[in-house]
Amino acid sequence: ENALDEFYKMCLTHKMMTDGGLDYARSVLEKAFGETTARNLLEKVNETVLELWTGILIWGAACQLIPIWFIKDKGGYSLGLWIGVILASAAAFHMWWSLDRGLDREGAAQGFIRKHAFIRYAVIVAVFAVVMLTGAANPLAAFLGIMGLKAAAYMQPFIHKRRHPDTEGQADASLLSSPPDLSMCGGAHTGSENEEK
Repeated sequence: ENALDEFYKMCLTHKMMTDGGLDYARSVLEKAFGETTARNLLEKVNETVLELWTGILIWGAACQLIPIWFIKDKGGYSLGLWIGVILASAAAFHMWWSLDRGLDREGAAQGFIRKHAFIRYAVIVAVFAVVMLTGAANPLAAFLGIMGLKAAAYMQPFIHKRRHPDTEGQADASLLSSPPDLSMCGGAHTGSENEEK
């Protein structure tokens, strides 16, 4: 699994941003692992977004149930927390969407992704400004809610294992038994080749 993730990241960072976007990634993965495995890897991205949302909701529920007994302004705390949770969920989707669309733009991918990251941060700042200026919700609780995105990123591997208990501890033997041909990554080098240079 680690070797597969490393290969995937290497191909993405080395050549995809400049030479073909998602179609290039799909073709590299299909050549290296076969069509079925490539499709599974690309579907894994969509599955990861669902698992992030699950983690964000778990975080929101835990932050709602545990400290609510000690808070004086329960309504303001709850409203702020769920505003943050909704922002975190929207940010997770927007990250996936902008990466998915950005990688299809070949040479313009980096600018597209940066523009949408700026838009995402601007929306979060604007919502926080409204929360702080109106005083209708607790801004610290809203911040706690948005931190659900970070917490969900840490919880995602555990959520994945819970959703797929039948594959727990199993790496795809077919992938590990025949390593991929890294030459199709557009000049990717192994560690020993890099040491020689």
